Amino acid sequence: MKIQNTPTMRRMPSYLHKLFQMRMDGATSVSCTDLAQYMGIEPIVTRKDIAATGLKGHRGYGYLINELIDAILVYIGWDKKTSATLIGAGALGSALLGYSDFIDYNLRIESVFDSDPHKIGREIHGHEVFDMETLERRLKNHPPKIGIICVSSVAAQKTADALVALGVRYLWNFANICLQVPDGVVVQREVIAGGLAVLSAKIKAIESGESIQEE
Repeated sequence: MKIQNTPTMRRMPSYLHKLFQMRMDGATSVSCTDLAQYMGIEPIVTRKDIAATGLKGHRGYGYLINELIDAILVYIGWDKKTSATLIGAGALGSALLGYSDFIDYNLRIESVFDSDPHKIGREIHGHEVFDMETLERRLKNHPPKIGIICVSSVAAQKTADALVALGVRYLWNFANICLQVPDGVVVQREVIAGGLAVLSAKIKAIESGESIQEE
């Protein structure tokens, strides 16, 4: 299977955010120019992104917002509910638990685990935190599709191993480590410092009198 263009995929959630907002405000249609202005990119880029979903526009008014939302959700794979478990209820894990937009993206965090006695039994954004020692007992019969890893880099590999052993085949890794996993297991690593590095490079370029060209 060919994976879709990554920059396009990364822009899709931003399109959705704007489209949901417009729909709430009563709008029914949108143009590529409108979305491009919101994103700060050229209309041709937005046009190519939308074309990737297979949706065709309507002459005179662009795209129906409901149709475009549905097309993007299907394109990304967010048209069906996806179950997840989150490991690590620290600052980052707690922030993810409080991210309400996951509902729009059909991601359901169904369980949360931590090894810290001070966190076990607490409720964070409506989720009870379970003891990591109970992971196997709670998940072995119905493993989630995605395992979200928000533990330290020291504990991340062991956490990944435990999830994979239970049948979890998709890992969203926020730990600063490259996980070693068997064939057939997919890992999406998020390097938070990567965004800071890009911003820092832009600051350096601007303060040196250079122009910035987005890729």
